[in-house]
Amino acid sequence: MIVGVPREIKRDEYRVAMLPVGVEELTRAGHTVLVEHGAGLGSGLPDYLYQDSGAKLVSSPREIFAQADLVVKVKEPLPQEWPMLKKGQVVFTYFHFAADFKLTEAMLSYGITAVAYETLADDQGRLPLLTPMSEVAGRMSIQEGAKYLERPQMGRGILLGGVPGVAPAAITILGGGVVGANAAKVAAGFGADICILDVNMDRLRYLDDVMPPNVNTLFSDRHTIREQLQRADLVIGAVLIPGAKTPRLIERDELKLMKPGSVVIDVAIDQGGCVATSRPTTHSEPTYIVDQVLHYCVTNMPGAVGRTSTYALCNVTLPWVMQIADRGIENAAKELRPIARAVNIMGGEVTNKAVAETFGLALSRRFDV
Repeated sequence: MIVGVPREIKRDEYRVAMLPVGVEELTRAGHTVLVEHGAGLGSGLPDYLYQDSGAKLVSSPREIFAQADLVVKVKEPLPQEWPMLKKGQVVFTYFHFAADFKLTEAMLSYGITAVAYETLADDQGRLPLLTPMSEVAGRMSIQEGAKYLERPQMGRGILLGGVPGVAPAAITILGGGVVGANAAKVAAGFGADICILDVNMDRLRYLDDVMPPNVNTLFSDRHTIREQLQRADLVIGAVLIPGAKTPRLIERDELKLMKPGSVVIDVAIDQGGCVATSRPTTHSEPTYIVDQVLHYCVTNMPGAVGRTSTYALCNVTLPWVMQIADRGIENAAKELRPIARAVNIMGGEVTNKAVAETFGLALSRRFDV
């Protein structure tokens, strides 16, 4: 199989979808790997490392899309890449379809097979290809929150951990999953006053057992969220329903409950965001203010730490790339349930239930998942 790795063109995206060791493993298995010139530079991986590992370097993304049977990316194809897609081609990347109908419509019309990292799930419901980026984003959310609470950044002028005689920042984390737990872990190290909200009592009990004393757990309901908004200096949106649009937990009128200069980091923005006033931003222009509340809604947070994120991502994606390349997507999806769950679109049909329900589209039951 011919596997293609294009350079990412999303703004401020520094990750690459394959490490040189991935190229070596694929070529040893008899596959051909095409890598676009400069694809790894944002992660500190020069072209010669790929070439020495057996890759064929090509000068343009058009060559990648024209020749590759399997295209491996980090972020969804952007509109300028859509015309380069070819019918039947397999694209393996983060798609987050439920947040973008135009992307969904385009991938259906181009007839590709869209295999989404974020919905590849094992039989225990774990998301092995989403987890490492959720870990990065969760930890980054506290870094960014600390920065934007500073007064020069239009924040309240609060130090997360406070100092003797001065209270620390109050942080509310909406969601106790991977993002929320990692955010809480880092925030706890700063000495902040943290509350994690979730609707899963088993998860809350677990977090209560493993977190330090300055992390409290609360059952999430409408009243509790409103109470937290009034006390919070920093709110982290860390909610996820795999493959589906994120539920809206903070309405526009509720934003006014927050103190002027407080900060919202909506990590859930990739799936639509959990705050009514959230809209996608970039690392170059990461923030905006609504009702005196600073919003940070960058859609590719891990992209800013490309070296860390690339290694963390490729460590978990390569085994699945190998399976698809060795078996072909049809056989891989029939024989491996996680891959079947990752196939969101195939042959012009939606094969993921959450995506179909989000947009009211017909669901193809091509695979038994």
